[in-house]
Amino acid sequence: MMAAAPVSPAGPAAGHGPAARPGPKRWLVLGTIALAQLMVVLDATIVNIALPSAQRSLHFSVADRQWVVTAYALAFGSLLLVGGKLADLIGRKATFLAGLTGFALASAAGGAASTFTMLVAARACQGAFGALLAPAALSLLTTTFSEPRDRGRAFGVYGAVAGAGGAVGLLLGGLLTEYLSWRWCLYVNLFFAAVAAAAGAALLPRQRPASRPRLDLPGVAAASGAMFCIVYGFANAATHSWHTPSTWGFLLAGAAGLAGFGWWQTRAGQPLLPPRIVADRNRAGAYLSILVAGAGMFGIFLFLTYYLQQTLAFSPVVTGLAFLPMVAAIMVAANLSNTVLMRRSGPRPLITLGMLLAAAGLAWLTRIGLHSGYAADVLPPLLVTGAGLGFVIAPSVNTGTFGVAAADAGVASATVNTGQQLGGSIGTALLNTLAASAATAYLTARLSPATAPGGRPGRQLTALALVHGYTTAFWWAAAMFAGGAVIAGVLLRGGPPGGRQAPQPQAAAPARPAGSTARG
Repeated sequence: MMAAAPVSPAGPAAGHGPAARPGPKRWLVLGTIALAQLMVVLDATIVNIALPSAQRSLHFSVADRQWVVTAYALAFGSLLLVGGKLADLIGRKATFLAGLTGFALASAAGGAASTFTMLVAARACQGAFGALLAPAALSLLTTTFSEPRDRGRAFGVYGAVAGAGGAVGLLLGGLLTEYLSWRWCLYVNLFFAAVAAAAGAALLPRQRPASRPRLDLPGVAAASGAMFCIVYGFANAATHSWHTPSTWGFLLAGAAGLAGFGWWQTRAGQPLLPPRIVADRNRAGAYLSILVAGAGMFGIFLFLTYYLQQTLAFSPVVTGLAFLPMVAAIMVAANLSNTVLMRRSGPRPLITLGMLLAAAGLAWLTRIGLHSGYAADVLPPLLVTGAGLGFVIAPSVNTGTFGVAAADAGVASATVNTGQQLGGSIGTALLNTLAASAATAYLTARLSPATAPGGRPGRQLTALALVHGYTTAFWWAAAMFAGGAVIAGVLLRGGPPGGRQAPQPQAAAPARPAGSTARG
């Protein structure tokens, strides 16, 4: 976003020449990759804060508003595997810089948008170039940091950015919208992209593939089509109904497309997603853990944002600041897990513990009410949940990219990102629907002439119904994380590193013996 534990490198850069040896510049490379990843992650939430202002400026309807978010998610989710494969085929540096440049240009177009159509088109282009950029960034991290201790530190930083970027987006979006303009929520990407592109061009080594295998075009069509249908189906369910053909029809088509894609990958000569990547038990567990974490996180960012602004009357800026303690908890837990604990325990106990902590924090959040205080009722469970996310995301990303041939690093990285993107789409749709249904049922059961809408009792009942909807979503998100703990406990291997490490098949290179370590 493996074997016994994700602390051993992925072998030499098969298909890209030998892995670079460690040098002092690798930490500058980490900073470059982290900045690019932060730009991609925060863009999923920063625009949400700006939407009301953009709607007033460009005069589009509430029904159309969802497309500003959905266009990004559709392009990003459906093209991730393709972007990861292109990084393996044409070189990670070239793909990384192309993704940064395209993302910046699309952001500039979106910030300058004079019509709703122009804004949606720019957001779709952002998603497409983000799908090129995100897996290239993670695969660069995978091949740059292969020494065990350095790898733990690097993936701790990356996991902290991946987990905290959404909350940073809420804060930055609030600041830019309140003090400048909604357009700066897009223009700010020009700063991120310029710094990352300049550093990437100077620091990243050029990697030329030893061979240029053909792109699996049937696999591209099947994967992109399936992901598009799944993301669209869940996004449609979030705003319409599960019973409409535009929801279940697309979801069925997406499931059929995934099945066809899986069948084809076992028969293709040069598959888009080699089965050896997902067949490993630890990596499969990591991908599912990332999916669960992506789904459950929306139980925090989405509904807690609503609660803080609509119920406690926080401003957008104060709402963003309210998430900062959770960001700190994610960063501490992510670095602790990957730097200190992973080498001793392996991924299973860490990810399982993280899932349970996140579930406990969300269950704790169900105690909120109309007159709850932030310090007493919101902050403590937010810290617990943040720690849990740090223990889940960083080890999962590390594990999901561990042990693959470097020629497969891009598509393995794309699979991590795909899990998080699909999880976010599923979580948004499911939790939105459950929260809305719970609020409606609560309101309907208590309506009376004395609580008719418009009066003070009616307004209070509506507020109580909304809080009931939020707490229902928190309970379901807690259940998701509890299920994730079961998945992690069953699929992932525990034990210290070097226990049961299986050699991975290499693409265009002989397999390395078990337990070998590539430096650089």
